[in-house]
Amino acid sequence: MSTSDGSGNSTEAAKATAAADTGTTTEPRLSRVVVPTATALALTAPGQTPAVSVFVDPIIESLGLSRTVVSTAYMAGSISGALVMPLLGRVIDRFGPRTIMAAIGACFGIILLAASTVSGIIGLTAAFIGIRVGGQGALNLVATTTVAIYVHRRRGFAMGLTSAIGTAGISLVPVLLERLVSELGWREVWALEGVVVLALVVPAALLVLPRTPPRPEEHQREPVSGGAGRRNGPTVDWTLPEAMRTGMFWVVASGVGVCSLVATALTFHQVSLLGERGLSAAQAAAVFIPQTLAGLAASFLLGWLADYVADRVLIVATMTVLAVATLGAGWVHPGWTAFAYGLALGVCTNGIRTLEAVAFPRCFGLRHIGSIRGVVHSVTVGASAFGPPLLAIGRSMTVSYRPVLLVLCLLPLAVVMAAVLTKDPPPAPPNRPLTEGDEEQPAAGPAEDRSQRSP
Repeated sequence: MSTSDGSGNSTEAAKATAAADTGTTTEPRLSRVVVPTATALALTAPGQTPAVSVFVDPIIESLGLSRTVVSTAYMAGSISGALVMPLLGRVIDRFGPRTIMAAIGACFGIILLAASTVSGIIGLTAAFIGIRVGGQGALNLVATTTVAIYVHRRRGFAMGLTSAIGTAGISLVPVLLERLVSELGWREVWALEGVVVLALVVPAALLVLPRTPPRPEEHQREPVSGGAGRRNGPTVDWTLPEAMRTGMFWVVASGVGVCSLVATALTFHQVSLLGERGLSAAQAAAVFIPQTLAGLAASFLLGWLADYVADRVLIVATMTVLAVATLGAGWVHPGWTAFAYGLALGVCTNGIRTLEAVAFPRCFGLRHIGSIRGVVHSVTVGASAFGPPLLAIGRSMTVSYRPVLLVLCLLPLAVVMAAVLTKDPPPAPPNRPLTEGDEEQPAAGPAEDRSQRSP
């Protein structure tokens, strides 16, 4: 039994012992979370469409396949990624983000190495499935979920910082890959990507990321400027079925899905779409520059704002920008209007993903956050597969892109209306009344010792 020596050491020891007994840990330095997660997010690039597009023409020429066949194989990869995400989310909840990030990094690197050996359509389809599941899907999901689990006090800022750095990497990688493919060949570059992923993601997860995530200190309602309701988190962790019975879940999922569908369609057909408005191929490609810069700024700014402004307000703003950009795509001209279109598209595509990663932990807690975000990520990946053909079919039925753009802009406007009418979820599911123990104990993170919670 310790006694006080007058310096307060016994009090500090008692506090440390109490913290150990309840399984709590202090929140790690921001750099120990942002560095590995931003690295992982940037290295999803080999599974993202901009980077994969660099390999398409060399693969067609090397393997003697048609563009339609290669495109179909790529769509199969995207759809497969959508099917896997809910399962992966549950795995993150079960084993924790640190272990799963390292495992996904190892698998993704091996898949890229194996992809460099493909010799036909069957092998290429399998490679696309692995690349899309591992890169665009799994590594992306675990990187952003890790931020939500490890950072509680400044979650929006941390998410914005991670997204901005990761997006910068994803945007810059295709420029480097194009030069490497022309000099080394597509097989060698795919193998090189695999080595880089193995060398950076796995050590970052195991050596930089803290071993144990912190427990939230409190999950109480907090006021924000403007009088809007705000919560650090719920009093009780919500399960996936409970979350899916709330309007907020579907507003966020719809916003992310609509943005993925519309933005992917506009980006995939950008040269043709803007060419109809009088822009040359070079001018249409140049629109990606303001789009990228605006995306970087939006990731950071909206992440920071998410700590102070209600989620629904930011969702309404983002979807309004998407509706304006979608409608404006049919009326832009060379010059400042095309530049403004690129800015608007970059803001909404990057901003909505940051908002989703921040809103769900605050609304539903952390214990089942992987399962909840896995379903939404599945919607994102699946929607991206169907956006380009929808825009192409709409264009083939008319004399211009304008009619189909008018229809598509109704989708984000519908999300705006839903967000305005939807209320924030309560601190606990309606069919699970709060108990005294629930009010005293904060919601727990995944892979923690739940035996420490009050019965």
